[in-house]
Amino acid sequence: MPHLAATGTALAMGVGVPGYAHPLLAPVEWAELTRPGTPVHWAVLNVAEGPGARPDPHCLEAAGKLRNAGVRVLGHIDLRHGSRPFGEVVSDAQRFLDWYKADGFYLDRAPADRADLPAVRRISATLEALLDGERGDRAAHLVLGHGTHPYPGYAEVADQLVTFSGAWADYRWSQVAEWTADHPAGKFVHLVHGVPRTHLEEALRIARWQGAATVFFTDRRGLPGQSDQFHTLPGYWDEIVSRIGRGVSE
Repeated sequence: MPHLAATGTALAMGVGVPGYAHPLLAPVEWAELTRPGTPVHWAVLNVAEGPGARPDPHCLEAAGKLRNAGVRVLGHIDLRHGSRPFGEVVSDAQRFLDWYKADGFYLDRAPADRADLPAVRRISATLEALLDGERGDRAAHLVLGHGTHPYPGYAEVADQLVTFSGAWADYRWSQVAEWTADHPAGKFVHLVHGVPRTHLEEALRIARWQGAATVFFTDRRGLPGQSDQFHTLPGYWDEIVSRIGRGVSE
């Protein structure tokens, strides 16, 4: 599967949006992602805990505008920590491709244990085949939303791994797994909520030090297990765009 960056090649830091609210509820958020010069690596489309039962015209429009702006659109598929039946996962993926022309998939709540790796490898290979069949020579993308450092073997079955998803209070003291040093920064994603504006530069430096090139930082706060904090723009969105765009001193 093609990667954002090859080993040894630095990927410019950018934003990965784990899933804004429905375009009717968050029109400003979706519009901001298409603003010229905004360093967005990808945005997740979650219609109704997945692709929904039928095409949503508002989501169709939002996805089309993102693609026209050069932003990857990833369909949201919940793996439920490995408990989701294989057929359901494939069905969701096919609907995202048929209806929204997805550029790839964000596999939320992906398992992280070694025992689940064969099942995830099977899913990855199947989705890659679906994407290759639909997209031809256009690069597809797959992100595993572990939220923690998984067994190292998972790095070989997806383009990117979410190795941190949680609160700033935990992130600022977090440690990186040693095996991640064997991979380029383009392999890893950090999603952090509750980041104060005064600590934004520190958060960006932590991401760089830990080798994560795709991030989403927000001052919104959330409860464990919830994702509402990622559904709206951070209060300092323009500052994030500016800082990532010009880089942060190491």
